Amino acid sequence: MSSDRSSSEPTVGVSVAIGELNLHAGRTVRLHGWVRNLRSSGKILFVILRDGTGEVQVVVARDEVDSDSWETAQALTYECSVMVDGLVREEARAPSGYEVTGRRLRLVGPSPDFPIQPKEHGTDFLLQNRHLWLRSRRQIAIMRVRDEVVRAIRDFFHERGYILVDTPILTGAIGESAGTLFETEYFDLGPAYLAQTGQLYLEAAAAALGKVYCFGPTFRAEKSKTRRHLAEFWMVEPEVAWLDSEGNMALQEEFVCFIVDRVLENRRGELAVLERDIERLEAVRPPFDRISYTEAVEELRRRGSEIEWGADLGAEEETLIAEGRSAPVFIYDYPREAKAFYMKESPEDPRTVKCDDLIAPEGYGEIIGGSQREDDYDRLLTRIREEGLPEEAYDWYLDLRRYGTFPHSGFGLGLERTVAWICGVPHLREAIAFPRLMTRLKP
Repeated sequence: MSSDRSSSEPTVGVSVAIGELNLHAGRTVRLHGWVRNLRSSGKILFVILRDGTGEVQVVVARDEVDSDSWETAQALTYECSVMVDGLVREEARAPSGYEVTGRRLRLVGPSPDFPIQPKEHGTDFLLQNRHLWLRSRRQIAIMRVRDEVVRAIRDFFHERGYILVDTPILTGAIGESAGTLFETEYFDLGPAYLAQTGQLYLEAAAAALGKVYCFGPTFRAEKSKTRRHLAEFWMVEPEVAWLDSEGNMALQEEFVCFIVDRVLENRRGELAVLERDIERLEAVRPPFDRISYTEAVEELRRRGSEIEWGADLGAEEETLIAEGRSAPVFIYDYPREAKAFYMKESPEDPRTVKCDDLIAPEGYGEIIGGSQREDDYDRLLTRIREEGLPEEAYDWYLDLRRYGTFPHSGFGLGLERTVAWICGVPHLREAIAFPRLMTRLKP
């Protein structure tokens, strides 16, 4: 008996990713993935298969597969997982330029009555099923853009000699308003808080390493249900020794342009899925406009706002200031009462501090908050007392001014706000895989 295979028996292909099909044209390969969609045309079935690296159409013809494979193909449902052996063919009409002729199919994981069908669903339903909603083309595109933004952030700082410093998530020293803290008991030492920022610790690290940054989750117990707020979000925070407020804004400008350029370079396909207006992102070029807080208040009042000098700017005011601008805009030198205790008093006007907010266009609001830090011991101690903060919790922070104080600046960029703006999505809840909102703690 001959040991040769029958010419009709399909060849078992080497396992490859859909995103690598361009390397295997004319070969038989094995794919593993999930069924995005399918349609039938009599004796031919067209299956859209995805695997996380891309999508491809698999054409299954009844007379080109064995009976078991045809029976499997007939039983496929939305989001079931399958293994497919097939021949890779170039196909100019396909989005990826390739198509697969199915030769053998095996059902790996059935998916009867998948909850999220290709139709309209309410937001609450989608959030309850976020673990499944992530599989949609739109959500996959957002997550890929987010990944690109994260890699751009790390590359930017690595290429410029910054050192990553991991700051604590549990802390006894707070950087912002005590009213928006998640509190917990820390063994026998009393209350501790989930960190709102790593900045205070980074200031200590900057005195050791010069240019540093941290990048991780932060927490705000703010009772807000707006589209711009999450209870848990990611923030990147650089801190730089010998950098003043002007240099800080220049760094932010360079940073944001770098991130946008990387997404435009590597994620145009995802932006197309999101129907993002590419020209708006291509318009993000330096220099960014700069407007002082005082000038901003004057402009807002000319446009009908009743805001008084001294009040912080809210979402509505930020949107008005950014209106008509193609790139982000800096608002700088806010009143000291509206900002955190650690910001440096302005020599030109002691009513204000050397800080800035970077406001994204298109109504996305603040994506960066930054400042030059107060490096004078006496002024910093006065501000801590004015805020009613426990001095003993900040002994170590004051030490940075006791022992070799130095001018320094830094900022925090909110990852989800930045991703939402770049993607053009209206709510931060889509810019993170599993959003934590005031009324939602699962999945």
